[in-house]
Amino acid sequence: MIEIKSPGELDAMRAAGLVVAKSLAAVAAAARAGVSTAELDEIAEQTIRDAGAVPSFKGYHGFPASICASVNEQIVHGIPSKSQVLADGDLISVDCGAILDEWHGDSAVTLFVGSISDADQALSDATKASMLAGIEAIRPGNRLTDISHAVETSVHASERADGRTYGIVREYGGHGIGSSMHMDPFLPNYGKPGKGPRLRVGMAIAIEPMLTLGAEETVELEDGWTVVTADGSRAAHWEHTVAVTDDGPWVLTAPE
Repeated sequence: MIEIKSPGELDAMRAAGLVVAKSLAAVAAAARAGVSTAELDEIAEQTIRDAGAVPSFKGYHGFPASICASVNEQIVHGIPSKSQVLADGDLISVDCGAILDEWHGDSAVTLFVGSISDADQALSDATKASMLAGIEAIRPGNRLTDISHAVETSVHASERADGRTYGIVREYGGHGIGSSMHMDPFLPNYGKPGKGPRLRVGMAIAIEPMLTLGAEETVELEDGWTVVTADGSRAAHWEHTVAVTDDGPWVLTAPE
């Protein structure tokens, strides 16, 4: 069963999404050399709570923070730490979720600290472009894997344009979202089109491609959360919560 939201419930999700967008903007403004990921977490949590919302991640299956802060070779679920201090040239993916009036918003961005390499910029751009391609496929009557196929097709287009290969992380992907943070359906970031349930007005899906500058294989660290690239290559992660409407995709976590 995939949760179908009423127009009013989608409006409530939009309100939660705006809290997430504001929190990520605050984190982006503070992400610079010498700042720890724990400090970024504090900023995000304060922004969320000031809006009358609750962090989705904190306490979720025991996760200890309000954001996931994944630096360089870390792909997802990086735990913020006072000892993880950002340095010039770092790449950091920040995932953030908020609950407002019992509805969830979930979004992620990849940020740069100081100077940036051409490879890191291309990686982030390719990841974001694939997310946007997936968003464009969120239309009533389309199948779930039409989104997956759009994401993968965009990645391959970026590979041709950039003259490099990107690893598409396969173990992790998008998901349904609404009255809970993670709901059916699971959304792979690759695959053939025309499969899975049809998209219906009122569905909401978090689209979140993760790409690497190397291979697609991943390793989970001993902390039970942090996922890194097996080959040590850098990774990027972009995500938006998107609703299916008669007028096309509605990005619920877009900045106001």
